[in-house]
Amino acid sequence: MQPTKQLFYITIVMDGLAIILSLQVSTLFTLCILLYILASRAYSYRRIRLKKYPFTGFLTVFIFQGAVIFFSVYHGVQNEVGINTPIFPCIISSLLIGALYPLTQIYQHEEDKKDGVTSISYVLGKKGTFLFSMLLFLAATFFLYLRFKKLDELNHFYWYLLIMLPVVLFFLYWMLKVWRNEAAANFRNCMWMNILSTVCTSIFFTVLILVKY
Repeated sequence: MQPTKQLFYITIVMDGLAIILSLQVSTLFTLCILLYILASRAYSYRRIRLKKYPFTGFLTVFIFQGAVIFFSVYHGVQNEVGINTPIFPCIISSLLIGALYPLTQIYQHEEDKKDGVTSISYVLGKKGTFLFSMLLFLAATFFLYLRFKKLDELNHFYWYLLIMLPVVLFFLYWMLKVWRNEAAANFRNCMWMNILSTVCTSIFFTVLILVKY
């Protein structure tokens, strides 16, 4: 169903509540929340619609759903207010969201074009999208290795490789299918990729919590 004006008003109210509640954490946390909301609105709002620009839209998601989210959460859970946030996890967060984001656009090239949107996936092409996502995922994995090595927690990195293996295998399987027939770049496979990556990532963080505590 198409969204209604009532739904729009509800989102405005919830955004306002989010900003008010975030003031209980810190001013910096509130600023991060405000910037995230503004970026989200600018991404999809018809009169601005950053999503219709392939690189601007990608960078908006890459920065605000990756690094900014990690920065704000890391800052928000500290006992002492400060901005001393490690840079590697911010980069890794952006790389991981950047690896998945183009894959969510791969099945809707024609629909996007009709709606005036030129996605990063459309620019890269279906095969190029897989190569681009693979490159970002490999970069994220490399930085994760450096991060865990610095913390002397390489066992956590090995857990990551093991738990994320189903995601890698499905990605390669899907990529090979698209290589043979681009019709395989469809909604069903895209959703399976999203579900699998979400489940495996959640399992990984759960394992880290259990191992640590």
